[in-house]
Amino acid sequence: MIQMHLESDAIFGNGMSIPGGEDIGVRTDAHGFPYMKGSTLKGLFRKELINYLNWEQKSLEEIKETVQRLAGERGNDDIYNPRKLIFSDLTFHPDLQESVLAEDISRQELQNIFTYLRTFTGLEDGLAKDGSLRMARCIKKGLNFYGTCCCDQKDEALVCSVLSMIKWAGSMRNRGFGKIEMKVGKADE
Repeated sequence: MIQMHLESDAIFGNGMSIPGGEDIGVRTDAHGFPYMKGSTLKGLFRKELINYLNWEQKSLEEIKETVQRLAGERGNDDIYNPRKLIFSDLTFHPDLQESVLAEDISRQELQNIFTYLRTFTGLEDGLAKDGSLRMARCIKKGLNFYGTCCCDQKDEALVCSVLSMIKWAGSMRNRGFGKIEMKVGKADE
């Protein structure tokens, strides 16, 4: 089980923009709840795994073998690799989703509960640059997202260590967005 706590506002981009509106949108499910794709988490895991193995002073061959075994090759879902990690999407807790949906609120109201629009502009000599106004939809800090990672018992300690190393997620991390804390535990805890 994985819990991701947002220590700052975050942007889990959906790759879409709305002309005259949001330049960066947030990925949402069918009801409008923001979430992070499991494949995005897997990419963050891959990067931190490489950093961790380098820090452990593993050889280049050991790093390649471990990354291939746990994360597979980019763009290649090797279903025949029994030790390959499988990440679920990170979503709000099902109880929270159920209670919010029971309130019978609109998708727009739901969006306003968990996200907000933030504007940015570039500056030149203390003045706003022409054409530099941007709007991004941000997920509010303090929220928790939950998901799972299926792994072989032999890899459990390594996976937990690497997941806990992930400190930033989403877009605009260089501007302070997406600071996270990852907590990992067994499904029965």
